[in-house]
Amino acid sequence: MTALWQQPLTLPNGATLKNRIMMAPMTTYSSETNGDVSDQEIAYYARRAASGIGAVITACAYVQPQGAGFIYSIGAESDDRLPSLKRLAAAINDNGSTAILQIFHAGRQSNGRVLNGGTPVSASAVAYPREGAETPRALTSDEVEETIRAFGEATRRAIEAGFDGVEIHGANTYLIHQFFSPHSNRRDDKWGQDRSAFPLAVTQEVKRVVNERAPENFIVGYRFSPEENTDPGFTIEEKLNLIDQLADQNLDYLHISLGQFFDTSYTNEEGTSRISRFAELINGRTPLVGVGSLNTKQQIDQAAASGYAELFAIGRPIVTDPEWYPKLVEGKEELLLTEIDPTNQDALDIPDQLWEKILNVTGWFPVKQTSSK
Repeated sequence: MTALWQQPLTLPNGATLKNRIMMAPMTTYSSETNGDVSDQEIAYYARRAASGIGAVITACAYVQPQGAGFIYSIGAESDDRLPSLKRLAAAINDNGSTAILQIFHAGRQSNGRVLNGGTPVSASAVAYPREGAETPRALTSDEVEETIRAFGEATRRAIEAGFDGVEIHGANTYLIHQFFSPHSNRRDDKWGQDRSAFPLAVTQEVKRVVNERAPENFIVGYRFSPEENTDPGFTIEEKLNLIDQLADQNLDYLHISLGQFFDTSYTNEEGTSRISRFAELINGRTPLVGVGSLNTKQQIDQAAASGYAELFAIGRPIVTDPEWYPKLVEGKEELLLTEIDPTNQDALDIPDQLWEKILNVTGWFPVKQTSSK
């Protein structure tokens, strides 16, 4: 019998994914300085799309110049990026996978180095609680509206470039998350009085553009963090309220951001997993994407058996071994590459900048230790 995660899934808009495995969105740090996708990134995504997975969600693409969060990240902020975005969509589609462009704005998680001396922006002028974090400038009301429209324009570019969908990045402390957070949103206008207003407005603008310009099966997903570990921070109850509203927005999936699939709350509410609470709330209104240390067949089978998620996003394992999916399907799990071999970059089609991060950021990826003489 074919495992659930190997089976096709038809999304609410009628688009069908050939299986339920998605490549999770992960920053590559490897684009050109102007935001164009590099040749190395094209090879990286093409290789993994060709492995047979159902969908590839790209690294986050910034929707405005001041929305860039990293040097060498993907741009979707200008029509000048259209040729680049077309190459990226084709690299994924031509190798048999559904291509989804993740769109975002970094907000206060950016800095003057990334912004060429500019000041990062956010909901309010409150720095992230991290040593060395820069204090952002609060967006004006007009700028908030411009930013919402920028998400719509980035969606238009994704459509014109041939992507099959977009994922709105509302997680991981970036701008949409910042508007929802009581730590970073101290506004007294409508964007502060209702901290759900900005996430909902961005979603509605993206949906408006899709309804006007996209094929009927164009995918719109939304990624979210279930709670916030800052003081003050939003609670699971607050996020449940927002997700309840988003589940009624005719989205094609919601994508929870977790370190471990069965993670419990920061407050450890009686050991109840966070994903179970959101799955119960969503109650089949739209598919839920689960993520978090799903490295082996046993772990994915266990996640699928829980019934909490319809789709499963895989990150590090697919970077570490581009043939992770076929090895699992063919019962060749013993052949999986579970560590990064520092001598094996070319064989893995990992871009130079990402390779340097993998080897030098402690604890990010499992790296094989090599003996030196």
